[in-house]
Amino acid sequence: MISIMSEDFIERFIALAEKRRTCDPGSLLFHQGDRVRAVFVVEEGLVELTRQQEDGTAITLQRATGHTVLAEASVYSEAYHCAGLVGAPTRLFELPKTSFLAYIQKDAGFSSLWAKHLAREVQSARHRSEVLSRKTVGARLDGWLAWHGSTVPAKGQWKTVAQQIGVSPEALYRELAKRRQIL
Repeated sequence: MISIMSEDFIERFIALAEKRRTCDPGSLLFHQGDRVRAVFVVEEGLVELTRQQEDGTAITLQRATGHTVLAEASVYSEAYHCAGLVGAPTRLFELPKTSFLAYIQKDAGFSSLWAKHLAREVQSARHRSEVLSRKTVGARLDGWLAWHGSTVPAKGQWKTVAQQIGVSPEALYRELAKRRQIL
């Protein structure tokens, strides 16, 4: 039911969007430090939020794919605290930040859907944090599987799972091989 509420928000956002944009892989939707001028929903493709650390390394904070709101917290910031790097051919819906905030103020239904969406994102972030706090690859995989209803990802998606649980693909493949031997 929670995912349905988020989907309802996405559908409403798309209906309100004032612009549709196409971006090429490798392009930047926005730079870290840019003024926040719009709210985006990824229609199709991939945009990664990356933040440069003081030591020069980058950390990925979000991998926004189809029907995902990009950088929700930025709605309440003056400037982006990360960069929006396009990782695949991407189509986005865009709504100016001022319009978005006006809809929240004047439309209680839209505001409620937004609040429910944000609550779902907080739940997801907490679950990701719990999975990442686990010490072993096996424990992290168990947490990921429990979170996803024991649904095994499609062929070719294990690399993404490895990234989500904070392990190398090779470590995950070794864990999967151990489990096949046991089963």
